[in-house]
Amino acid sequence: MKNPPAIIGPLSPQALTWTISVANLTVVDRVPAEMLHLVDTHWYQFPPLETKWHAALATTIGLLALISIVGNGCVILIFSSTKGLRTPSNLMVINLAFADFMMMFTMAPPLIINSYHETWVFGPLMCEIYGMFGSLSGCVSIWSMTMIAFDRYNVIVKGLAAKPLTYVGSVMRILFVWVNSLVWTLAPLFGWNRYVPEGNMSACGTDYLSKDWISVSYIYAYSVFVYWLPLLLIIYCYSYILKAVSAHERNMREQAKKMNVASLRSTDASKTNAEIKLAKVALVTITLWFMAWTPYLVINYAGIFVSSPISPLQTIWGSVFAKANAVYNPIVYGISHPKYRAALHERFPSLAFRRKVDSTDQSSIASCATAADQCET
Repeated sequence: MKNPPAIIGPLSPQALTWTISVANLTVVDRVPAEMLHLVDTHWYQFPPLETKWHAALATTIGLLALISIVGNGCVILIFSSTKGLRTPSNLMVINLAFADFMMMFTMAPPLIINSYHETWVFGPLMCEIYGMFGSLSGCVSIWSMTMIAFDRYNVIVKGLAAKPLTYVGSVMRILFVWVNSLVWTLAPLFGWNRYVPEGNMSACGTDYLSKDWISVSYIYAYSVFVYWLPLLLIIYCYSYILKAVSAHERNMREQAKKMNVASLRSTDASKTNAEIKLAKVALVTITLWFMAWTPYLVINYAGIFVSSPISPLQTIWGSVFAKANAVYNPIVYGISHPKYRAALHERFPSLAFRRKVDSTDQSSIASCATAADQCET
């Protein structure tokens, strides 16, 4: 908001009235009357966001949505239509891509429209639905990654003693992910916390400013079961995965040294090497997820503890970081999964990223798409 021109001399009644009205403008002023009961009094202290910030948000979300919808759409199409990629483990990859696709497909259009109007224009009901879908897609995403981590742990750490993942087992895990996510994201619709406009008034999320025990307890419980618990489970899985990989590589080097050869790598080691590469892909993907959602968690905790003031501008960047998660996964899988990349190049040559692979390069064995797959010969 531009500052009013300086006024020299005594103010006329009209100028005084205009000056007071401008000085009292807040970010809430554009909010429709039927939405005001959802707006916390905390936001009345902030002036309206400048138009450039709304434009920047709409442009950024628009670009992220385009990349996410195309990227995740390709992942869903390729993994579901390519015979060699239709495996039990990859069902969870498809589920992850669908959650990311759903996030941007449902979040981006309303946010862009609201940014144009510089406030929420769809009414209270749509605000609740918007917040629920955003929370649901994020929850499904993190728990899908947790299931993928369990799958990697089962194969790499347990090895031949691991029970192979079946289609029924994969479907049951996906069902658990959705039921668990729906429980947490539907709860605010039934009185345990609520979905309200965020500080920029163009998006909606959980109410982290209300101090009543109902609202605060939900934020605590949600953060534990949707952020901290999956984080600890993933750390547990990948700690043992890295430990197993490290021990395997050390044994290989020691054995090669005893035999006075450069390497013991052979076709027999192909499956193990493929799993190591895929574990790295999953680890990078999960790291990016936590980089995306941690700022939003910090904003929620700041609202609970009132340790620092939360500005509308901060909520913009928290929202952008969270939604950017939907962009990372298809990029990581597309670049790092040779079999997926080959199928993508066959379907959409202009979208594929191809890398020249030496015939002796062990990366070629990544055609073993998942832990339960048999390597192609």
